[in-house]
Amino acid sequence: MGSVAEQKLMAKDEMEGMDVSTEQLPSYLQQSDAVRERFAKIQQREVILEVKQLGKTYESAQGKVVALRDVNFSIHRRELVCVIGPSGCGKSTLIRMLAGLEPHTSGEVLLDGKPVDGPGSDRGMVFQGYTLFPWLTVKKNVMFGPEMNNHGKLEAERNALMWLDLVGLSKFADAYPHQLSGGMKQRVAIARALVNQPRILLMDEPFGALDAQTRIKMQTHLLDIWKNIDVTILFITHDLDEAIFLADRILVLKAHPGEVQEFIEVPVPRPRHPGQISSAEYLATKARLEELIHPPVEVSEDDEVKPHMIRFTNIVDNVE
Repeated sequence: MGSVAEQKLMAKDEMEGMDVSTEQLPSYLQQSDAVRERFAKIQQREVILEVKQLGKTYESAQGKVVALRDVNFSIHRRELVCVIGPSGCGKSTLIRMLAGLEPHTSGEVLLDGKPVDGPGSDRGMVFQGYTLFPWLTVKKNVMFGPEMNNHGKLEAERNALMWLDLVGLSKFADAYPHQLSGGMKQRVAIARALVNQPRILLMDEPFGALDAQTRIKMQTHLLDIWKNIDVTILFITHDLDEAIFLADRILVLKAHPGEVQEFIEVPVPRPRHPGQISSAEYLATKARLEELIHPPVEVSEDDEVKPHMIRFTNIVDNVE
């Protein structure tokens, strides 16, 4: 048996070779007793994050641009929620407002009932790009937050080493970012975000720049971390499989302007494993996401854009 990443890639290849009609699938709303009980327990936990009638409007040369409009949702403690939607739906704008990095035009964001009006240590942030300080070692990168929050050097170092051990990078504590692979850099970024013990971890397509196998390994590693610490996660992605594999619920946005289409409870049981990628629950959820994000568009022959092919090679140098 190969690694988890290899198993998932093999399962994905097998799934793509299957001819499964959506008419043969159960409803994505259908849940097993175990899944239904899990969601009942989640709903009993306290609400960590509340987003109420949130909106964002930009001024442009062409006038006002509405990026997000009337966005409403809430997330419970230790829930893992993915946000997905087509390009231009405002996913990154949303997470930046939740982090307090960008002001909202209307509505409010409440964390533990308190308004979010700027960055704070109660929110950890992991970006898609590698945001480590290149002049600091791995350990010093993780120590940076606690030291900025007036923790003593010994305490900051002790906590940094503990979190590096949790993400499996103790041996690289004295290495520099340029000596790490992409997946290792993102593990350091996760440790740096978690060392401040935030109430919620905000992740903006953190694995988007990784190769397929490393990405799957990081997804599995994130789930292992999430199982073992008291943290709530909101995870932005454009990858449908990633959203289904990770999330308890998936918030689906539509574009122009960004609005909530649906908040889907993922019917795939936990713990998640690669074999579930071809299960009826998984496929039904993915079919629903495809329907919401990539609705069929009828294009007439008159509307079809045909390429205007220009020849840049010698006319006698034919390849076929």
